Amino acid sequence: MKDFMGENFLLSTDTAVELYHTYAKDMPIIDYHCHLSPKEIYENKRFKNITEAWLYGDHYKWRLMRANGISEECVTGNADDYDKFLAWAKTVPMTIGNPLYNWTHLELQRFFDVHELLNEKSAPVIWEKVNGLLQGENFGARDLIVKSNVNVICTTDDPIDSLEYHQLLQKDQDFNVSVYPSFRPDKGLAINLPGYLEWVNQLAKVSEQQIEDYDNFLKALESRVRFFHEVGGRVSDHALDVIVYEEGTKEEVAAIFANVLQGGEITKEEERKYRTYTLNFLGGLYAELGWTMQFHINALRNNNDRMFNVLGPDTGYDSMNDDGIAKPLVSILNAMEKENSLPKTILYSLNPNDNPIIASIINSFQDGKTPGKIQFGPAWWFNDSKEGMIDQMKALANVGLFTRFLGMLTDSRSFLSYTRHEYFRRILCQLLGEWVENGEVPNDMELLGSIVQGISYDNANTYFGFE
Repeated sequence: MKDFMGENFLLSTDTAVELYHTYAKDMPIIDYHCHLSPKEIYENKRFKNITEAWLYGDHYKWRLMRANGISEECVTGNADDYDKFLAWAKTVPMTIGNPLYNWTHLELQRFFDVHELLNEKSAPVIWEKVNGLLQGENFGARDLIVKSNVNVICTTDDPIDSLEYHQLLQKDQDFNVSVYPSFRPDKGLAINLPGYLEWVNQLAKVSEQQIEDYDNFLKALESRVRFFHEVGGRVSDHALDVIVYEEGTKEEVAAIFANVLQGGEITKEEERKYRTYTLNFLGGLYAELGWTMQFHINALRNNNDRMFNVLGPDTGYDSMNDDGIAKPLVSILNAMEKENSLPKTILYSLNPNDNPIIASIINSFQDGKTPGKIQFGPAWWFNDSKEGMIDQMKALANVGLFTRFLGMLTDSRSFLSYTRHEYFRRILCQLLGEWVENGEVPNDMELLGSIVQGISYDNANTYFGFE
C-alpha cells in the first residue's frame, strides 16, 4: 500500500515514475487559458487568509459544499471567513473520488508544507499555520506564480478592457513571468441578449470609432484585436456553448445589425447569420496576425433561475450540454479554410461524448505546415479529473497525434491552482508507463521523455510563439 499522495502518487509503474521525476516534474508551465486577474498579479495581491485565497470565486468548491448540505451563508454569503473555511474542511472528506480531494491536499502540500488531511478536526491547526504563512513574506500572488515555475499566463479579457495592468506588467523589470491578454468577444456575438447595445456603445468609446453601421462595428472590433496584439496578445477565446452556422451575405448581416441598433427584434436565423459572419471575420484577423483561436463548446450555463437571480453567473449552477456539434463546427472551420483564413485553433467540449468527434474533426483541417495546427484541447472543467484526462488523451491518440498535444491549463481564478499541472503530468506519465508495461510502446526513455516534455511545455512553447 502506498502512502497517501506520496512521492509516487498516481504512478504505479517504474516507467511512469522515471518519466515523471526525470522529465516532467521540473518543466515550466504555460497557462494558456485562465481567469486570473492581471490587476492582482501586478499588485502582487496578498491574501488575508486561506478562505480568500481558496474559496472566494471558486465555484468548483461551492458546488460540492452545497451538495454536502452547507448553507449558502457559508458558501457565498456573509458568514465569517473562518466559518467558511470550516465548512469546506467539513466537506473535504466527503469529496473522496472527486479531483478536488487531491487538488486540495496538493495545494496544502506544495504551497504550505501541510501534509495533514484536512477535516473538521485538523482545520483549526491548518487555519493557523497557513494564515501565518500567508501573512509572511513570499506569499503574494506573484510569489505563488513564481513558486509554481510559470513562464506564461494568458488571462481572459473583454475587447473593451483597457489592458492597463498588462501594460504595467510588461514594464515591470522585477517580474519575469509573461502575462498576456486573451481576446474574449462573447458579448460582441451575443446580439440577441440584454446588454448587447450597451456593450457596442462601450466598444465605440474605447475604439474611438463611431458605430453607426456594421462596417463601423467591424472596424472597431479590428482595432481592438490589433490593440491586443500590440500588448502581446496572441490568443482569442470564444465560449460557443451552442455551435451555430448560417451563411449570409455581408449585406444581409449589415441589415440585421442596423435593425438591432434601431431597437428592432431579429429572428433566430438572423442571429445565426450575424454570429457566423462576425466569427468568420474575426477568424480571418486571427489568421493574419498568427493568433490561436479557442472554442469552448457545449456548456449549459445558469441552469438554476432562482439562484441566478440571487447570485448571478459563474456561481456553480452550470453543467454539460449535449447539443450536436459536428456539422456546425465543421461548417465554421471549413468556411474559414475556404478563404485560406483558418487560424491555429484549439477545440474544447464540456461533453466527453464529443471527444472522438473533435479528435476526428481536427485532422480534416491540418495544413501540412504547422505541427498540430488544429488542436483538441485538454479535458476541461467537469472533465479535468483523472478519468476525464485519460479519456481525452486516449481519444486524441486513437485517431490523431497525441505527441503534438499542448497539455494542461488551469482555467482557474485561483493562484493556488497550478498544482493541477502536476496532477495532469503524473496522469500523463502513468498513461505512457502503462503502454510501455503492456508492450504497446517501446521502453525508449529518450523518445518517451521528449514526448512528456513536449506535452508538458515544449509543444505549447513552440505552438503559440509568445514573445
